[in-house]
Amino acid sequence: MKKILISVLFFGILFITSCEKRVALGDIEAEKANINSVLENYVKSVENEDMNLYAQTMAHDSEMVNFGSSGEPIIGWDALKKAIEGQNAALSETKIDVSDMKIHVGEDGKFCCATCLWNFQAKIGENAIKLPVRCTWILEKRENRWIIVHFHKSVAATE
Repeated sequence: MKKILISVLFFGILFITSCEKRVALGDIEAEKANINSVLENYVKSVENEDMNLYAQTMAHDSEMVNFGSSGEPIIGWDALKKAIEGQNAALSETKIDVSDMKIHVGEDGKFCCATCLWNFQAKIGENAIKLPVRCTWILEKRENRWIIVHFHKSVAATE
């Protein structure tokens, strides 16, 4: 009887953990679509200088560290918000064309790494700028929604 109970318990735990993994992995393509939507909203928020939409895409963690295309690391939500507000004040007519988006969802379904390329265009006063930017994103699924917890952008070398 003891062996049967142990076997039932073992297979029960095995079944539950395998079901949890399937649920976590669920529909990877749907998760990728949700992640892509967050990243699209990030781009829209930058193009439209929409701080409310920007705030919805980002974690508001005091310890998070992000890297823009230049300058010092941006540490914490308050510093990031201030940096983006400064960017909004300095730039106009911002347009971002995204290409080569690659999204990789972790096995547990709670984290994601994404990479893409940007063709970033804007004006600083009357001067037009055009930059090829490489982007790396880390997103985390919190309370059943994806948010950006880290990004790193760098200006690609040009010939």
